[in-house]
Amino acid sequence: MIIVSTFDHEPEPGRSPQPPDPAESVPSRPSTAAPWAQAEGPGHHGPAGSGQGAAEAAISAVDDLRALLGETALPLETAGAAAGRDTVRRTLAQIEDYVLPRVRSLDAPLLAVVGGSTGAGKSTLVNALVGRPVTRAGAVRPTTRQPMLIHHSFDGPAFEGTRVLPHLARVRGQLAASSFPRPGGRPGPAEEPGGAEPVHSLLLLSDDGMDRGIALLDAPDIDSVSKENRRLASQLLAAADLWLFTTTANRYADAVPWELLEEAGRRDITVAVVLDRVPDGVADEILPDLHRMLDEHGLHEAPVFVIPEAPLNAAGMLPLGTVDGLRTWLSDLAADSAVRTEIARRTVLGALHQVAGRGEEIADEAGEQESVAGRLRADVLESHEQALQEIVSSTRDGSLLHDEVMARWQDFVGTGEFFRSLETKIGRWRDRVGAYLRGRPAPEVQVEQALETGLQGVIVEELAKAGERTQRCWRSEQAGRALLGDEDLGRLPDDVPDRSAAVIRAWQGDVLELIRREGAGKRTQARVLSVGLNVVTVALMITVFSMSAGLTGAEVGIAGASGVVGTKLLEAVFGEDGVRRMAESARQDLDVRIRELVQSLEEPWLQRLGTVSDPSSAEIREAAVRVRTTGERL
Repeated sequence: MIIVSTFDHEPEPGRSPQPPDPAESVPSRPSTAAPWAQAEGPGHHGPAGSGQGAAEAAISAVDDLRALLGETALPLETAGAAAGRDTVRRTLAQIEDYVLPRVRSLDAPLLAVVGGSTGAGKSTLVNALVGRPVTRAGAVRPTTRQPMLIHHSFDGPAFEGTRVLPHLARVRGQLAASSFPRPGGRPGPAEEPGGAEPVHSLLLLSDDGMDRGIALLDAPDIDSVSKENRRLASQLLAAADLWLFTTTANRYADAVPWELLEEAGRRDITVAVVLDRVPDGVADEILPDLHRMLDEHGLHEAPVFVIPEAPLNAAGMLPLGTVDGLRTWLSDLAADSAVRTEIARRTVLGALHQVAGRGEEIADEAGEQESVAGRLRADVLESHEQALQEIVSSTRDGSLLHDEVMARWQDFVGTGEFFRSLETKIGRWRDRVGAYLRGRPAPEVQVEQALETGLQGVIVEELAKAGERTQRCWRSEQAGRALLGDEDLGRLPDDVPDRSAAVIRAWQGDVLELIRREGAGKRTQARVLSVGLNVVTVALMITVFSMSAGLTGAEVGIAGASGVVGTKLLEAVFGEDGVRRMAESARQDLDVRIRELVQSLEEPWLQRLGTVSDPSSAEIREAAVRVRTTGERL
């Protein structure tokens, strides 16, 4: 028999140490050579025969699911995110601690966990099954827990590696007389292995008086005041092939143990219930109710072993014969390799079913994360797309050609006299412009500046609205509020006015370069020079802002005569088709630059969503279904 126990266990109320009885000596039980050990020798625990392919398929499916869950963080604070993360953690631990090791080694020694509530007598039960005191009760809660694995030397290779409980480092110890409690309660070396070992290590002790083929693991209290102890207890129970669930006559109906027993029923795990510290005459009253509760939780086959209330001797041991029934049951399991393999197979199938079910739950939560992330992303894109459309609309509907812009433009070009000068001789326009400019600031520059100021105002206003809309939408979602925290991400960055002005000036430079390219021919170049490059540039901008549905101001002059003036001037230089082509090109360039600016304002929001990089819910669900399918064929 292989025993795993822990140090500093709970004191057990109602039992006080008694003087040792000289007649009470602990006999050495004969070693029972398990057929598994005799037939296969150390280290051989792999599936064989016709089950090899099914086992390999199950291993592959579980490995795939494990890889996906290892990348699943569920970062958004959705309603089920916290529970989902815990399910991911527990599922990964179960896969690594139990499922994969057991599927790879169906005939390896069984791992039985002794679990129960505080003060249920787990430590005393372990000592009684080992035949000597290897663990003691502690008076301080929470007690320190370093799992101790006691095994037959033949089974050492099965536990020295990381086949089971790989998160626990292995430390080799020795079971000796010093492990008995010393006078004054000071522990011996086996209870203090070096005094500095980390809590998450596994002390391995070898004893050839133990049965081969089965292991007992004394878990921390399932209702411990320490969250870490409760987590470890749950993890150890998930790594078990069978449970020895220890409770008392006073606490057998407590809710916490039955929540775990209900899980055992869902996993189809082999369970034996130890009803400890039962006063005389009480068992007949309790057992019918206990069996009823086991039936209700799908554990009607679970055997129940009754340990009567009895004083402990000075070594903290129960009287001889108290646990004979349970010891015989465990020894029979250890001796029958077929029964052991069947228990392992049934338990691993239940675990695979549970892992698949948890995988599907995680897929559901991953799907919810995708849905919420999609809504938050849509809030960002829709708000900023609305801003973009409003900005673009303002450049198409002539609204920018009002007030200051039109006043400057009309001062510059005039009305009827300007048309007549274009229709007669374009050279006169050059003379008129020269006379106008002498000793005065360039009016076309004033028009250009007025256009820049107007467009900049529209851009800043609409981007500010986009940030406010996005923040309002995000704060309506729990996940969005968590991503924002206390930050006012909807507030427009201070540099946006400067950035928008830079975008407009860059576009004005594009227009200038466009005119230079279009006016590269000698005749056209001469006409441009006759009018003035800056004048032509401003005229093209005016034409762009008076466009509607791709038509020039000569056809649909929604900005009135002033828009037509700019178009007529350009047509006199480049021709009607050239003006249409240039205006459309300038329009597209402006739209692209504005879109790039708007998208740059989306980035801070989208970066918050960049944490959502989990595998897709479809991938997780497909992997979980594959685990279930391959498990059924195992």
